Amino acid sequence: MIQFDFTDDQKMLRDMVRDFTNQEIKPIASKMDEEEQMPKELIDKIREVGLLGTVFPTEYGGGGFGEVGYCIAQEEVARGCLATATFIGAHQSIGSNAIYIGGTEELKKKYLVPLAEGKYIGAFGLTETQAGSDSFNLRTKARRDGDDWVITGEKIWITNGPFADIVSIFARTDRGITGFVVETKSPGFKAGAKEKKMGLRASATSTLMLDNVRVPKENIIGDDGRGFLIAMKTLDAGRLGLGACCVGAAKEMMELSAKFSKERKQFDQPISQFQAIQFMLAEMATLIYCMESVVYRTAAAYDRGEQISRYSAAVKLFCSEGLDKIVDMAVQIHGGMGYSRELPIERFYRDSRINRIFEGTSEVQKLIMGREILKRNGAF
Repeated sequence: MIQFDFTDDQKMLRDMVRDFTNQEIKPIASKMDEEEQMPKELIDKIREVGLLGTVFPTEYGGGGFGEVGYCIAQEEVARGCLATATFIGAHQSIGSNAIYIGGTEELKKKYLVPLAEGKYIGAFGLTETQAGSDSFNLRTKARRDGDDWVITGEKIWITNGPFADIVSIFARTDRGITGFVVETKSPGFKAGAKEKKMGLRASATSTLMLDNVRVPKENIIGDDGRGFLIAMKTLDAGRLGLGACCVGAAKEMMELSAKFSKERKQFDQPISQFQAIQFMLAEMATLIYCMESVVYRTAAAYDRGEQISRYSAAVKLFCSEGLDKIVDMAVQIHGGMGYSRELPIERFYRDSRINRIFEGTSEVQKLIMGREILKRNGAF
């Protein structure tokens, strides 16, 4: 597999997270899926090794590895469990990152530091019943009352919602969409029951209800009416982490498929000797090569401060679609065992499907890119 020009520190991070995933996540991934629960002990271990603040600068309690380092870590975690990677991503890449992107220094010191250190768990509150792909159509409202803002509304499909301490909530004010840091212990704030999902079952998802929740004026993320731009910039970065998760899961599927094909015999020979199997493995490898390339190329551009909205959309689209193809071929290579819950293939098959939906559907990514292409007269 292609080796990028990672720094020594990034290579050490990769090796550390790979060992952590092999020792702490893979052995319990199937159990977490069956019980639809991520044990607190695992969350504590994830916090202790610094995986809840990998991307952020050290002055804010993070690891200082930037987006490339974050993608490296998420790739390795996703090889063991996509649900665990989703928990980390919702906390760090969107929930906490919104504060890093748009928050004041005071807001970062008050909330981002404990989030990066794992003392708080974060979430990202944008999606609503009438504002999924149409994320500008928010109905949650915030009104000014003295030195506070009062927020009323409902958010749906919020990852980490049932147990988050801090949520970056986006609501409509008289000036437009605005972001707020909301503490979940605030009066009037309530998380709904955990959703019963097809995949990512160890990752907790719920509705969030806000009934006249008071938030101090200092908790605005950015300026009043400028929250939509912050939300979109946050999702740009989130899509890179999601792409990295797809790369990690895809590599795991190819590795398990290649190994199984050498062990499984039909017609008195390993199925790896059949051209049909070799062709599927070759297609997997080609997709992974391209997925890995676009993820790290775009993450490096993000770390350089470049504008990457259209490129992150391409990453999200290509990697989520690519993983679905790869995991489907993995099931085909494993045959009946790929459909059995005895092996992790079946779990990855269910877990991968949501990647084409959350953080912007495939269709939304095409819209983003199409508009940019037309805006630039064909230049991408």
